[in-house]
Amino acid sequence: MSNTTASLRRKIGSAGDLQSVVRTMKALAASNIVQYENSVRALGDYYRSVEMGLSVCLKEIAPAAQVEIKARPGEGTIGAVVFGSDQGLVGRFNDVVADYALKILAALPGKPQVWAVGERVHARLLDAGVPLEGHFAVPNSVKAITPLVGQILVESEARYSQGAISELHLFYNRPTSGAIYAPVPQRLLPLDETWRRELGEPPWPTKSLPEVVGGETDTLRALIREYLFVSLFRACAESLASENASRLAAMQRAEKNIDELLEDLNGSFHRLRQSDIDEELFDVISGFEALSGAVT
Repeated sequence: MSNTTASLRRKIGSAGDLQSVVRTMKALAASNIVQYENSVRALGDYYRSVEMGLSVCLKEIAPAAQVEIKARPGEGTIGAVVFGSDQGLVGRFNDVVADYALKILAALPGKPQVWAVGERVHARLLDAGVPLEGHFAVPNSVKAITPLVGQILVESEARYSQGAISELHLFYNRPTSGAIYAPVPQRLLPLDETWRRELGEPPWPTKSLPEVVGGETDTLRALIREYLFVSLFRACAESLASENASRLAAMQRAEKNIDELLEDLNGSFHRLRQSDIDEELFDVISGFEALSGAVT
């Protein structure tokens, strides 16, 4: 065979190896999507229960006891947590959430303090000139979300209690039915009068309003802690589901491109191989005819 044919054979082998890697990553992304989406669905009922508990507490607790959840006086720095990815092959996943966060933060007063979840979005925000306070690693499983949420809560609550930030906003991609995902914001802190009114105004779904057992203030504090935890957990899980959905779409496009490339390479290989065979046959026939002429 010619060197060109051998080169095509090597290219076909390399493309086949790459195809196996892409299919493996595609299967992993699909599996991860299921676990993160299941966690979000399971969390939905608990999130609703926490909201209902807060609604009851805020209706019964005295206004004087609500001082701790009101906004701090004066304007301070806006804190923000932007959820992205550590790994690539996710299309414009990090660009979309980073651009959205920059757009929202630019409209808010004061200079923002930003924490990035993920190396890729961290680099994207740095390139945009955003002052970053630090970054966190992206969890690689549902179980790893809880430690991350704990780190973010400790860091943000410390800054908030010291008056270093007056608000805390979350920015992350949420899975959607029409598209793969869409960026969404959430203001996590402060738990001010607007937040209290939104939770306290909806009517209770039954005629019997439950009673708060134990100290109302202690119960309210416990529910607020759960509210903050669940909000962060849900944001992270939805971001991870969106990341893997984006990776799955990227792998599907890559698989299609590899299939087309393999089809072209195989076609070229077979044509070239047939051409080599034809040349060899022509040489044999020519030699046979030359020998036959010499004998006669």
